[in-house]
Amino acid sequence: MSGLIGKKIGMTSVMTEAGQNVACTLLEVGPCAVTQIKTKEKDGYEAVQLAYGDKKEKNVSNPLLGHFKKAGVTPKAKLVEFKTFENGLQVGQEVAAADVLAEGDFVDVVGTSKGKGFQGVVKRYNFGGVGQATHGQHNRLRAPGSIGACSTPSRVFKGMRMAGRMGGERVKVQNLQVLKVLSDKNLVLVSGSVPGSKSSIVILEK
Repeated sequence: MSGLIGKKIGMTSVMTEAGQNVACTLLEVGPCAVTQIKTKEKDGYEAVQLAYGDKKEKNVSNPLLGHFKKAGVTPKAKLVEFKTFENGLQVGQEVAAADVLAEGDFVDVVGTSKGKGFQGVVKRYNFGGVGQATHGQHNRLRAPGSIGACSTPSRVFKGMRMAGRMGGERVKVQNLQVLKVLSDKNLVLVSGSVPGSKSSIVILEK
């Protein structure tokens, strides 16, 4: 699959020709530099490695610095490989949003969801709490209740829905439609929401 790397700018809404107000996300996509082209003969598989976002040279490790210099590009912040990319790409070439995406295309967007910290079962799993605030239950409204373990099996099963850390995970949202491509500014409008906070890195897969 081909794709690009970008950054989440924020959310807005656009009016369709039918007069519908559609919520959408504004993404800054590319330009991405081609840093390596992997082949079956040399690497065992075929892929194109793209890099996005400038990074200070002092903050890049020596092996990566040599990798970027070999490709003839400045140090980048994010490296991603894409399989079955369009042919004809050369190492050091820049790929813009308009080169891959067009209005009406459907893409999958991968990002890291917002971290919520340690949360209870009501926020984390939409539990309803234990009963009502009657018959002496003054502090049970957001409690998880019984977890079901007894003398048999004498343990708590793995995967039991309980309180814990929430968010900060890799999330893929599929089949978001590209509503508009502003090629001069490398901006792309996609329908719906995209995981992550503002200015977080996202990966678009076509």
